Amino acid sequence: MRSPNWHRDEIILALDLYFTIESKEIDSKNPKIIGLSSLLNKLPLHDIRGDNLKFRNPNGVTLKLSNFRAIDPNYKGKGMDRFSKLDKEVFYEFWQNKQKLKSIANQIKHTVSYSNIINKLYRIQEQELVSVKEGSVVYKLHRYKERDSRITKKKKDNYFKKNGKLDCEVCGFNFNEVYGELGFGFIEAHHKIPLNRIQHEVETTLDDLALVCSNCHRMLHRGLDNLSVLSLRKMLKN
Repeated sequence: MRSPNWHRDEIILALDLYFTIESKEIDSKNPKIIGLSSLLNKLPLHDIRGDNLKFRNPNGVTLKLSNFRAIDPNYKGKGMDRFSKLDKEVFYEFWQNKQKLKSIANQIKHTVSYSNIINKLYRIQEQELVSVKEGSVVYKLHRYKERDSRITKKKKDNYFKKNGKLDCEVCGFNFNEVYGELGFGFIEAHHKIPLNRIQHEVETTLDDLALVCSNCHRMLHRGLDNLSVLSLRKMLKN
């Protein structure tokens, strides 16, 4: 069975290394390439990996970096020509913004450095994910923090004691008022911390969460890079 296609997060990590090392260092024996191979094997992205011995091994990583040569306008040689459409898209997205690339790559690395949550992140399926610039692995951590049942229950309890109801902090929708007993106690929790600042080792606080209806939650996730609860509320009012 063939290995799965490279995920955007994997390409980001590979491209970050490509811009970090010299062209002559693109070799399967390079410790940095071996290290990237090990990191790619830790990412909670692919449930089915094909041949585990070949999955993102140093030879495959070397080939991916060689493919970037064919895309790179600054490379004077020919390079490999088996790059994908996504390879090219990601390359030109970050070609002139390597600082942003480095920031996203570091955030992905930081997320997977905590081995105790890797299996939990695997449980968040790809179909749940939205298109985010910061990487799917980081977004999975965001969703994991939203689903922390202990803190979300406390958030709901405190909000209900203060307001006597659970209504959306964006649009005011109340599931209990619309659906009756079926909707009593139901509301979703949104993690307000931007993806580029989210960290596993920092515990989620009550202030980090907002209680929102399902529709507003989807909209907040759709604009996760730049849309806050307050800005969405203002958007609705206007």
